[in-house]
Amino acid sequence: MSTSSRSIRGRFILNKYLHWEEVVMYRLNHVNAIRGLRRIFAISSRLGDGVAWYTLAALLALFGGVSAWLPMSVMMMSAGVGLAIYATIKRFTARPRPQVAHDGLVLSVTPLDKYSFPSGHTLHAVNFAIQMTVFAPVLAWIVIPFALLVALSRMVLGLHYLSDVLVGAAIGALLAVTSLWLVSAIA
Repeated sequence: MSTSSRSIRGRFILNKYLHWEEVVMYRLNHVNAIRGLRRIFAISSRLGDGVAWYTLAALLALFGGVSAWLPMSVMMMSAGVGLAIYATIKRFTARPRPQVAHDGLVLSVTPLDKYSFPSGHTLHAVNFAIQMTVFAPVLAWIVIPFALLVALSRMVLGLHYLSDVLVGAAIGALLAVTSLWLVSAIA
């Protein structure tokens, strides 16, 4: 297969994916029409700004004793690294948010910035959920569903594409695994 035909095939596959992703985006955004669900997703998204994660980490550090300080400190540092990573990627890719590129989306919350790729909310949700689940497994029943709700809210609210959320989740998981390795190496 020649380079030219591989390039054409690659563009064809990418366009098919982007069309499918657009269909998913519109279908998820229709959930916004249901008032109660719109409110749940908007609240989840707002809590996913960091309030819920930082509060829970602070409570774990406060009540978890001395053994909680190192993992919670590393978790906070990983949040800073995550912020730097997604802000850099957003600046370089400059992918417009869905409501800029597509008509008919209903927004329930104001975006925190103008770029979409990757989802910082999802990055942090996955990062914190994995680390907290490892440190305090009893919290898994709260943090895992909440992280999933935050990730889904970003699409339902019309703020992100599926690929934004998937890449944010992958970066968050990588940060969490790296942080857990660091904690085990230090401890």
